[in-house]
Amino acid sequence: LTIKKKYSFPRIDDLMDQLRGASVFSKIDLRSGYHQIWVKEGDIPKTAFRTRYGHYEYVVMLFGVTNAPAVYMDYMNRIFQPFLDKFVVVFIDDILIYSRTPEEHEEHLRLVLEILKAKQLYAKLSKCEFWLSEVKFLGHVISAEGIAVDLAKVESVLQWERPGTVTDIRSFVGLAGYYRRFIEEFSKIVAPLTQLTRKEQPFIWTDACERSFDEPKRRLTTFPVLVLPDSGEPFDVYCDVSHQGLGCALMQNRKVVAYASRQLKNHERNYPTYDLELAVVVFALKIWKHYIYGARFSVFSDHKSL
Repeated sequence: LTIKKKYSFPRIDDLMDQLRGASVFSKIDLRSGYHQIWVKEGDIPKTAFRTRYGHYEYVVMLFGVTNAPAVYMDYMNRIFQPFLDKFVVVFIDDILIYSRTPEEHEEHLRLVLEILKAKQLYAKLSKCEFWLSEVKFLGHVISAEGIAVDLAKVESVLQWERPGTVTDIRSFVGLAGYYRRFIEEFSKIVAPLTQLTRKEQPFIWTDACERSFDEPKRRLTTFPVLVLPDSGEPFDVYCDVSHQGLGCALMQNRKVVAYASRQLKNHERNYPTYDLELAVVVFALKIWKHYIYGARFSVFSDHKSL
């Protein structure tokens, strides 16, 4: 019986927000990362397996075991701990080095490479990129202008065939939802699809479902570049509500930082308009509290009495 190691992986949004002000990037991908972690000698027999060619045991951490991602992420965070949130982002075996100037980047890159050399961790050169003004990282394209979606990564969404089962719908909405930060009123758009996933709801594909299926694809190819937030500048929070859901946008200097939305819960559908307009403000302030806490911000609503 394997006891799962509890480890908190960083949110992708939080990692991206660290890159504000950076203009020079390098990306390092470690070669077969798990295989560079040695198994403790006393635990090697636990990895044993037998084939018709004989008995074998792993001496390095193997791919596919329950705790491999957590162990590897913990190790990477520990060796790069002095540099995290300063000029290094680590996610599993992907390392991103970011700097404001070429001079800074030269020093930052040297420090990271020295750590890798000291720990005997080897990179796969064909997957490494250095001294970039724009870098693809974790499904996003990052530059000094902001953050955008990597179209190569959303190709699977764009090529998705019409769902035929509830499982297909959940898979599509989940995959498209990875980029919901870029899609205004995402929850409202996919509402006809999520209706089909409810219990005792007959699976009938309508024109509304077809539009709900096509619209996220269109939005993913026409979205704006989102700016990275600056804690020293004031924020603007724009809120809107409909009978289908809550929607809001976080902006800075008239540029979008992020979109957020959710569908109404069953009991909320009975709320009067005033309460719903207040609910969307509360929703926005909660979901973006890590941005606006301690910062100056303004909330905009189209409900006059509120």
